[in-house]
Amino acid sequence: MTVDRDRDRDHDLEGQIAEWRAYMHRRRELHHTDAEELEDHLRSRISELTEGGLRDDEAFLIAVKRMGSLDELSREFAREHSERLWKQLVLPAEPDAPTAARSRRELPVMVLCAAVAALAIKVPGWFGLDLSGEDDAGFYARNISLFALPALAAYFAWQRRVGLRVIAVLASLFVLGAVAANVYPLADDSQSIVLAAIHLPIALWLVVGVAYVGGDWRSDRRRMDFIRFTGEWLIYFALLGLGGGVLTVFTAGTFKAIGLDAGEFIGSWLLPCGAMAAVIVSAWLVEAKQSVIENMAPVLTRVFTPLFAATLLAFLVAVIWTNNGIDVERDVLILFDLLLVIVLGLLLYAISARDLTARPGLFDRLQLALVVSALIIDVLVLVAITGRITEWGFSPNKTAALGENLILLTNLAWSAWLFLGFIRGRMPFASLERWQTRYLTVYAVWAWAVVLAFPLVFDFA
Repeated sequence: MTVDRDRDRDHDLEGQIAEWRAYMHRRRELHHTDAEELEDHLRSRISELTEGGLRDDEAFLIAVKRMGSLDELSREFAREHSERLWKQLVLPAEPDAPTAARSRRELPVMVLCAAVAALAIKVPGWFGLDLSGEDDAGFYARNISLFALPALAAYFAWQRRVGLRVIAVLASLFVLGAVAANVYPLADDSQSIVLAAIHLPIALWLVVGVAYVGGDWRSDRRRMDFIRFTGEWLIYFALLGLGGGVLTVFTAGTFKAIGLDAGEFIGSWLLPCGAMAAVIVSAWLVEAKQSVIENMAPVLTRVFTPLFAATLLAFLVAVIWTNNGIDVERDVLILFDLLLVIVLGLLLYAISARDLTARPGLFDRLQLALVVSALIIDVLVLVAITGRITEWGFSPNKTAALGENLILLTNLAWSAWLFLGFIRGRMPFASLERWQTRYLTVYAVWAWAVVLAFPLVFDFA
């Protein structure tokens, strides 16, 4: 019994330190190496205080209070966690540290990167490639991620002050992506073009992740920061997209009222350039307004998790009731893969926003039900794909679908096992977090394999 209590105390202390560490890493004024050094000091002070007879939670709070160099950051942390003893211990009446000056410094760089991304999509037009032409649709489909993501990576490389070695790696990967997208002799109606258009943005987004973490891709904590950023970026990008839609409608309507047709301007400039610039602006908004969006994303996760769980369970009941198999046409496979990706997205963002010190609750069990339902559906899809391959042989689409569903199956299966262990009190929640962050490398390897190897394996089909 004593051993169990000691284990629980150690788990609670590590959870408190992990929460403090995550907060420190979200502060751009601290480099991650500085935060790790401060963590070492924090642990040393906790050890000194516990040896003096204090409990772990008391030692943790007092140690943070005594770290004079972090007084302002500690006060901000306390404000975000005011329901705890933090407020009594470390919340004097000083004002918040200003962030407006930092945002003003970064604003011109963001505007420059957004302008570069917006103009980049117009450059092919100088060489006779029509953005709205059907003959050039394949070129733009393959290269769409190469217009904005290099500028976004450059923005983060500047913001994180990365070294020349990391910059060289980032540039090399973008050049590799550009070569793979344009050198292979692919017909516009080939399956490999569609696969490249889907997988190259994934591969290059993870390259942006290397810039986001300042080149420290091996750090689990930094990869989780990038996962958190990705979810927040999607929300802001969607909001900007909705605002852009309203702007487009008003632009068309107001110019029509004076007898001018703005359709050419909207189709050739406003929509494509605005979409590319929005990639950069969304990232800047996430960084500048982080505290606002972090309140939004967990709410969305909690709203949609039960809805998706109910939908998947209803689908499984319908499959059993009707005894119908899953159609494995390409559009259907894409739909199911997107569904599984959304499930993983809900899981990832719930993990990134979770209080590590909290005990398993109803929402955790609901997430486990969601993961298990998705796992069963993935198995059904794999059975259908395998049957189709057995009957008709391999093709780029079917092979890609098989590989992706196997990758998702592995992730879902081990996530379900870790979640079950956590709910039963046999595994720490951190093990699930580590599994998800380290699995990003698998996605990156697979995306690059599809882009680089599939055209060669399938003779550019």
